[in-house]
Amino acid sequence: MKRTNDGGARRIVVISTGGTIASRWQGTGYAADASGNDVLATAPLPEGVTVEVVDLFNVNSSRITAAHQLALLRTVHETLADPGVDGIVITHGTDTLEETAFFLDLHHTDARPVVLTGAQRPFGTGDGDGPGNLYDALQVASSVSDLGVLVVFDGRVHAARGTVKTQTLAADAFSDPSAERLGRVGFSRVDIERQPERPTPLPLPAAADKANPDVPDAVQLPRVAIVTHHSDGDPFLLDAAVGAGARGIVLVATGAGNATPEIAAAVADAVAQGVLVAVTTRVPAGPLAEIYTGGGAVDLVAAGALLTGTLRAAQARIALLATLLADGGAGDPARGTALLRRLLDGPVRAEPALATGGSRSASAVAARA
Repeated sequence: MKRTNDGGARRIVVISTGGTIASRWQGTGYAADASGNDVLATAPLPEGVTVEVVDLFNVNSSRITAAHQLALLRTVHETLADPGVDGIVITHGTDTLEETAFFLDLHHTDARPVVLTGAQRPFGTGDGDGPGNLYDALQVASSVSDLGVLVVFDGRVHAARGTVKTQTLAADAFSDPSAERLGRVGFSRVDIERQPERPTPLPLPAAADKANPDVPDAVQLPRVAIVTHHSDGDPFLLDAAVGAGARGIVLVATGAGNATPEIAAAVADAVAQGVLVAVTTRVPAGPLAEIYTGGGAVDLVAAGALLTGTLRAAQARIALLATLLADGGAGDPARGTALLRRLLDGPVRAEPALATGGSRSASAVAARA
């Protein structure tokens, strides 16, 4: 579908993947089945924007797999190969949106924006938030540049890195618990308040050429597991993940990155077998730190694990997956560790605001004109 405005229009491609924004009542619950054109028809278009729709797949996002994410990554790169495209909006379910956004961002080399959005209330409901979120995402995608992959939700603009779902049902579903929002959108204005820093993007992984979510075995993808520590926690599940063939493990520790001596020993054994181990925390906000021994972060790092900074479990897992998919990272533990460290330690410090009280959209459009 394409809607045309008079000259000077910004050309945005909407890639539809399902989620609540495309979900209708099925008799016992909601499931994604509305097409991208159906979803787009619910939202007004910002002035000066034309839209084309790509229906890539249509699933509830709790069912998203790495094959889906690789297919989406390939589609994004193919879409941006057309120099006439000014930006991309991806409609996506909220359950795993943070993972897909970060995966795309780790491989995004283009100045043109890729914006993910979705909804907390289903398609066609009278109080649905999908149309407003889609309008805002189109506004952002037609206005900014050099910001990487973004999440636009409930009038807020977030960087992909660090942004997680923090509300199960509320409209303001996403935030970065350890950083401020990137900007805001409303009343036909896009205001960007800081510039995100990102590690050098990775090239498109070879697996993207073979990924097919409709054929699960189209490409062999590495297993990356998440194991959570808790009181009475022991190495059983971590050892089970290694035994099941995991090539990467995210240990969700307590506090600033702490577990037990037994778990630290299991981490050392896993690393000795070539498994990449990253340590995050179940605490919502704040960085990890090497403070405690006795199975704490001091011992986990000594065992060969890497701390994830402010990245939480789902995005830490994506960093591991991207590392294992990268050329040279999958078969060489030393190179894989070095690459994973770069992705985890990648700059996340915010720069000063680009402008005070101004609209980013005006300067960005002028720069691209």
